Amino acid sequence: MTSRINSLAGRLIAGGIVLAASAGAASAAIGRASWYALTSMTASGERMNPRAMTAAHRTLPFGTRLKVVNQRNGRSVVVRINDRGPFIRGRVLDLSKAAARQLGFIRAGHAKICMTRVG
Repeated sequence: MTSRINSLAGRLIAGGIVLAASAGAASAAIGRASWYALTSMTASGERMNPRAMTAAHRTLPFGTRLKVVNQRNGRSVVVRINDRGPFIRGRVLDLSKAAARQLGFIRAGHAKICMTRVG
């Protein structure tokens, strides 16, 4: 499967994910996030804590901090990457239950988000 990459007004669109272009690296990404609340081991070797502000991302290094904003209601949270995923097409981030609660999408199960790297 190949990804189509286009450049439109300073943005890159890769596989349905919009990335804002900056000096050589993506500074923000927009996509869909879901949440999970397992207590198993994460890919980083720590136990998943549903009450912690953590998230899973496919490629970002463990320990990366992201500011995640729910595009529907404007709520935001800072999370730390400690796991790999999501493994569902169209999703860019899996958040802990606590992070999803703070963003206000527990009931919906997923939300359109914007994420930016912090720190």
